[in-house]
Formats: sequence, structure tokens, C-alpha cells
Amino acid sequence: MDESYLLTILIFSPLLGVIVLAMMPSQHQSIKTVGILGTVLPLTLTIFVFSLYDRTVSGVQFAETHQWFELMTAISPNEPYPVTYDLGVTGLSLLFLMLSSLITFLASLAALRIQEGVKGFYILFLILELGILGVFSSENLFLFFLFFEMTLVAMFLLVGKWGGYEREKAAFSFLVYNGIGSILLLIVIIVLFVEARTTNISELTYLLQETESYEILSGNTRMWLFALLLLAFGTKLPIVPLHTWMVRVHVEAPIAIVMIHAGVLLKIGAYGLIRFGAGFFPEQLKETAVLLAILGVINLLYGAFIALVQTELRAVLAYSSISHMGIVILGVASFNTAGLQGAVFQTISHGLIAALLFLLVGVLIDRFHTTKLGELGGIASQTPLFAGFFLAAGLASLGLPGMSGFISEFLAFLGLFETMPVIGSIGVFGLILTAVYMLRAVLAVTFGERRPAFDKERDLSAIELVPSAILLSMIIWIGVYPAVLSNTLQIARTLGIGG
Repeated sequence: MDESYLLTILIFSPLLGVIVLAMMPSQHQSIKTVGILGTVLPLTLTIFVFSLYDRTVSGVQFAETHQWFELMTAISPNEPYPVTYDLGVTGLSLLFLMLSSLITFLASLAALRIQEGVKGFYILFLILELGILGVFSSENLFLFFLFFEMTLVAMFLLVGKWGGYEREKAAFSFLVYNGIGSILLLIVIIVLFVEARTTNISELTYLLQETESYEILSGNTRMWLFALLLLAFGTKLPIVPLHTWMVRVHVEAPIAIVMIHAGVLLKIGAYGLIRFGAGFFPEQLKETAVLLAILGVINLLYGAFIALVQTELRAVLAYSSISHMGIVILGVASFNTAGLQGAVFQTISHGLIAALLFLLVGVLIDRFHTTKLGELGGIASQTPLFAGFFLAAGLASLGLPGMSGFISEFLAFLGLFETMPVIGSIGVFGLILTAVYMLRAVLAVTFGERRPAFDKERDLSAIELVPSAILLSMIIWIGVYPAVLSNTLQIARTLGIGG
């Protein structure tokens, strides 16, 4: 295979499934099978790219550059601005590609419960995957923005049509918040394009970091652009108080979509904040590091406190995601190798853990038709496999040593204590609260008084057991052997920072 087109083939591989599904009758029995197989090819290609990636060198690999179009502007009417089709992966983006393709495949299995509009669901599902793969493979800001917008449209339709009782409210809330974030991101892209005459991400990183004088952009302009990026990606992450839309989506979206949303889409915010915020504007990040760390602590503590008083499991996990994203913000705020590495580890770890938790929530809905903590309990004896996986996922979420949650939190706080020990000390209370609300949820669901109405419910089926086992295996593998991430990541070389 010609490696020069490998990423293009990877990104657009879900279209094969879309085309096949579009030609099938709406009631065909094989629609779900084709939908699942449509995610297998991207996963296979991503594993292939991961195996070929050279971890001994830095920079962009599998690069593709083609002339795309030219823009004429009033500022320079006689000199067109070229916009190129640029793809490539760094160690950072490769990890997100692996996370995305794996969780999307496992979510396609969870989508087997969809009973109405199956054909349309899987078509949009594969288009969503295409957008996600494009986001993490783009080396051009315009291309990044195009794929980013594709994920917004697909998510809006998937939540609005196949979600729960208040699905339309959740979908429009998602669209409004993320639409505003998109507008802010577009402003940044346009300013950088006009001033730097390029939207290639690697070129911009070099120009903005290596230009000692502010001949490209003044210091004030850079600070404003960094603030806009923080708002744009902070909405996606999300940063409190820009979080209410995310809670609605977690509660109302179909389980397969929540797996992707919590496991992957929230990570676009973290990826953008690290790759563009820290990569383009390192000095501005350092100047606002204390403010960013305070926002991280607010996320961590607020999410944990609110999760502690929730009576609905999906709401508990939604606020748990907010709390865990606070750790990502703290790692970024430290702006050293340990902290940034911890931030990336946390995004990958939380993606796997959240996907596993919501996969198991789907089992609860399928078997017991409720996720209210007060209506569950005592199911451990009837469904021991479910109870075991749910307990393991809860322990991973609270950061048990030997699991991915521990190493990610350890690195993020290690970096933070090097630069802001007081804020780090306050943030530790959030980790304690995490243990409290997660164990509370686990006990409420699996232990306690056994309910006679649940006596005949079955345990995990093979189609539920396999993805659960895969996710838990990945969580333990990263926790025991974190080098599987760090050897690929090379965060200092990717962003051009010191230790």
C-alpha cells in the first residue's frame, strides 16, 4: 500500500459502509451487520498505521499534501492565498485515532439495541466516525474545522432522533453551545491565515514558537487568540460553566452515541487545547496558567460534589466526566512534560473508562429499564459478571493503582505540584470525592436489598461481554504498562517544550 495516501484511505473508509447501507432496503436483516463491519475497516487501518509509526523520530508522519484551493483577499488582491489539503499524524494524534476507532467499533456493537430507523442511524454513525478520524488526522486548520463541523451535524441528528424523552432539547443545546465554539474557532483560524499566510498546523507551530519578536502577531493579539481557543475548546471539553449541554447529552443520547461522546468527542476539546493552545501560544498559556489551574480545580471539585448528590446513574457519570476533565485542565496548566503527559493519559484513560461505564449502563437499561439508583440494587447475585465489570470500571474511575486512571492522575498532579503546589493540594480533595461518589453508585446498583422483580434477569451476553472485556483489558494494560502510551506520545517533542 502506498503510504502517501494511507490517511486519506483511513479517513474515508467509513464511506464504504455508508454506500453499502444506502443501497440496502430499509428493512433488510443485514443492516446492523453492515453497520458494524463499516467500523471494522477503519479500526484495521488505524492499527496498521499504529504498527508502522516510527517512535524513534519526531514530527509528522504519513504526511499528505495536495493543492486544495486559493483565496483572493482585499489585503493582497494580486497574491492568492493557497490552502492545501494536509494530513499527517504525530504521536499525540495517533493515540486519539486509536482511541476513536476502537471505541467507535465497540459502540457499533452497543447500537444493536436500536430498533427504529436502523439504516439511518448507522449511516449517520459512520459519518460521525469519518468526521472524528478527519479531526485527528488533519494537519491543516481549515480541514480540521471542516471535519469538526461534520461531527457536530452528525451528533445533532443522532441525539435529536434516537435520544430519550428530552432528546430535542439536548440536541439543540448541544448545537448552540458547540456552534458558538465553532464560530470562535473559525475566527482564530481566519486571523492566523491572514497574518501567517498558512493554515498548516506544523508550520504555524514553528512560526508562532520560533518567532522571538512579535512580527507575525502582537502579544495582545496572541493573548486574544489564545482566549478564543480556550473558550472554543473549553466549551467542548467542557469547562464549567460551559457544561450544561454535556449533561443533557449524556442523559438523553442513545447509549452507543454516549459511548462515543464521552469516550471520544469530549477529547477533541482536550486535543485542541493541547495541540493548538499549548502548541501555538505557549507564552500565553504560561501567563494564564494560574487562572487555567483554578478553572481545572473548579471543574474537578464542582463535578465531584454534584455527582455525589445525583440519584440517576447517567447524571452521576455525566458530572464525573466534568470532574475528570478538570484533571486534564490541571495537567495542561502545569505546562511541563509530566503534566501534559498526564493530561493526555487522562483523556485516553477516561475515554476507555467512560465507554465501559456507559456500555454497562446500556445493559441496565436493557434488563431493568431504569438507571435510577433508588430503583436498583441487589443485582450482584443475579448478574455477577455485570457486577464485576461495573465494580472494576468504578475502581478504574477513582484511580485504583494498576489501572489507567491512577497513572494519568499521578502524572497530571506530579506536573501540577512542580509548578503550583497549593492548587495541587486543593485539587487532591476532588480525588477523594471521586472515590466516594463512584463507590456510592456501585453499591447502590449492585449490592443492597435484592428486588424480586429482577430475579429472572440474565447476565451479560457474549455481545456485551466481549467489548466489556476489551475495554477493561486496555484499562489494565495502560495501568500496568503506561509506556504503551508514552513511547508513542513524545509530548515534549510534539509541542516543542522542555521538561
